[in-house]
Amino acid sequence: MITLHHCHQTRSMRVLWLLHELGAEFDLRVHPFDKSLRSPEYLTISPAGRVPALELNGEVLFESGALLQVLCARFPETGLGRAPDDPDWPEWLVWLHFAETISQHTAALTQQHMVLYEDAMRSPIVMKLEAARIGKCFDAIEARLSTPVENRDHLLTSGFSAADVAVGQAVYMARHFVRLEAWPEVSAWYARVTDRPAFVASLPPDGAERLYGRDFYEAWDG
Repeated sequence: MITLHHCHQTRSMRVLWLLHELGAEFDLRVHPFDKSLRSPEYLTISPAGRVPALELNGEVLFESGALLQVLCARFPETGLGRAPDDPDWPEWLVWLHFAETISQHTAALTQQHMVLYEDAMRSPIVMKLEAARIGKCFDAIEARLSTPVENRDHLLTSGFSAADVAVGQAVYMARHFVRLEAWPEVSAWYARVTDRPAFVASLPPDGAERLYGRDFYEAWDG
């Protein structure tokens, strides 16, 4: 039995997306993104009080990148992972974990715009730096997708994988702070991967509490 502990529009969304891609049977436990994640009950599941946490065959696991690797190994027949003897395995690992590079900058901007509730707490410099760093991440994806390889529709030469899920979800969050128009290959790839039914199924349902109240947050000038 698989149980995913999830908050809408957080890193746990990438695990939810992958579970849908895998066609796995699972139970979804949705938590509010608040102090209840620090409750003694939840800390027995996730000792850092964060999502995602995954209950899998009697074990409780956490860290989204690790969870994607574990799930791909548990469902090898889906072809969403890459084995160590696969030529794309090193690149698969690199891009799978590059999602966290993007997400750390998005998390900093999320704190600046939403967690810090008084203007005096916010830093225009931090906002500009973190937005620029997301732009550099988009540069890296753009360069990868611009590589002259036949059928370069996804991050790996061998096709769609959990790497596209991880990075796609990270870009979904980062787009709340940096628009994609300046990166045409990233924009086209993002449109492809987010057109998948499994991505749509991972979005917050209508009326659900969301982390982001707006589609886009302009930089604050102080």
